[in-house]
Amino acid sequence: MTQRIGFPFCWLIQRLQLLRLLPLGVTCHAVFCCLLQPGLEGSDSLLYLSCNRSNQDQGYCEREVRLASSLDFWTLSSENLIAMLPVDPVKENYVRKVKNCIFSMAFPTPFKSGVRLIAVSKEVLEDILDLDLSVSETEDFIQLVSGEKILFGSIPLAHRYGGHQFGIWADQLGDGRAHLIGIYMNRQGEKWELQLKGSGKTPYSRYSDGRAVLRSSVREFLCSEAMHYLGIPTSRAASLVVSDDGVWRDQFYNGNIVQERGAVVLRVAKSWFRFGSLEILAHDGELDLLRTLLDFIIQEHFPSVDVKEPNRYVDFFSIVVSETAQLIALWMSVGFAHGVCNTDNFSLLSITIDYGPFGFMEAYNPDFVPNTSDDERRYKIGNQANIGMFNLNKLLQALNPLLDPRQKHLAAQILEGYPDLYYTRFRELFKAKLGLLGERKGDEELIAFLLHLMEKTEADFTMTFRQLSEITRDQLQELAVPQQFWALKMISKHELFPAWVSQYLLRLKSNRNDSDSERRERMTTVNPRYVLKNWMAESAVQKAERNDFSEVRLLQQVLQHPFQKHSAAEKAGYSSPTPSWAKDLRVSCSS
Repeated sequence: MTQRIGFPFCWLIQRLQLLRLLPLGVTCHAVFCCLLQPGLEGSDSLLYLSCNRSNQDQGYCEREVRLASSLDFWTLSSENLIAMLPVDPVKENYVRKVKNCIFSMAFPTPFKSGVRLIAVSKEVLEDILDLDLSVSETEDFIQLVSGEKILFGSIPLAHRYGGHQFGIWADQLGDGRAHLIGIYMNRQGEKWELQLKGSGKTPYSRYSDGRAVLRSSVREFLCSEAMHYLGIPTSRAASLVVSDDGVWRDQFYNGNIVQERGAVVLRVAKSWFRFGSLEILAHDGELDLLRTLLDFIIQEHFPSVDVKEPNRYVDFFSIVVSETAQLIALWMSVGFAHGVCNTDNFSLLSITIDYGPFGFMEAYNPDFVPNTSDDERRYKIGNQANIGMFNLNKLLQALNPLLDPRQKHLAAQILEGYPDLYYTRFRELFKAKLGLLGERKGDEELIAFLLHLMEKTEADFTMTFRQLSEITRDQLQELAVPQQFWALKMISKHELFPAWVSQYLLRLKSNRNDSDSERRERMTTVNPRYVLKNWMAESAVQKAERNDFSEVRLLQQVLQHPFQKHSAAEKAGYSSPTPSWAKDLRVSCSS
């Protein structure tokens, strides 16, 4: 596919000819207490917890309205995966080329020093995992989330996948520092896969030590939860622990290797399968296994697709195309740059996964890149829609061996529809951000005009839209922007600002039966006051490295309510201009 999508901001601007064209570019769930396979019986990493057989038979029982107060009767299982998908017959944990399987068995490597629990997500524990928050204070929980103990009935797995990294086929990648420790079915009947990140070497570790450092783990914990509360599909973070074990990292790839502290995040998702899960099988010619994995994924996660339907893979692809377009449009609506949009980091369920050198754009800049290792700016925020097209094309190439000529043609047509899907959702989101109701000619130009002013004045992306949500029509009409609206104050210095305000106010008048207070209330529900800007995360990390976790917890609390004003957040300056020390802050991919 050679079609380029281009940054929609500039795509709109092109139509208005305002700017240069940028390069287009718990109930008692069914408890699985499976017997360990040969080779596992001697592991000292097993925490034997009894299964409640009677509750298992009942399915739903007296615990339906209660949360578990301990891990004694709380179980995980790997049975659903290992019963349906082949596991590497080699049990030893050493780096190797793996073939003809989906998973390898691999136990986490416990830390040598003691571990400390930094943070937990109460919502994940209680609403997803059916655990009372008090469980997080127990030794069993600390051992579980640090990788020291594995619940009986669970077999830890590392997933085999490949991928295109920075546009180049990288061959086998896989979970090099992550262990899937089991699946939990909660009282709503939802299955959630639990994965430890930073828990040690696996057969896919390549040259890595399998560890994650405190710096990147704090960022992942905070951002995955922040994205959830922003309403963006994402993996979740249940807990974060840190050890005193030393981990050596060249953070900025400049030869300056320093020792950092190891940490582990327990993260959960409905599935961790990604584009690269299918790519590796197609690349290695394992087509029967590709078909098996696809049918499993469809059966488990795509209920609207009939697994017996001959066109099921085309139907599956259609959903992935649509939801990938939706996801990237949502990223753009909050100024989020993933940083490493490789195919192995794109979820088949279209959720945000694998938080590395991400960044929320501060001063509006379509060339914003948060990743120091992205020298060619491939994954700049203005190219994410194009990268979505590239990645979907690679996914289609992986599916093609299973499609007949007619199905290949249908799938290609579906992919050609991606730009329209993306632009449609993009327009909807940005119209909502501006409080526009209905469809009116000129809406695209109005959005583009504002973004042009933001780029020229380097206005803060998040706060510009938030302050438009808070300022009154009368204040805008007067063109005397009050000082507290500092982002709008920056834009107001541009000579074309009065022209934009005139067009905007005229458009707001076309909103039928809409008062100014209703407009502002509506806009504050879609324009966050707080996002996890890099300088905020960096400040929390610096304190955490000195064993002061207060800002990690403050950010966690604030980002759970990103649309509501928070006194402690205001005092910390989270809605203020970016501090001078953080103007050029970028994030390393070394984690």
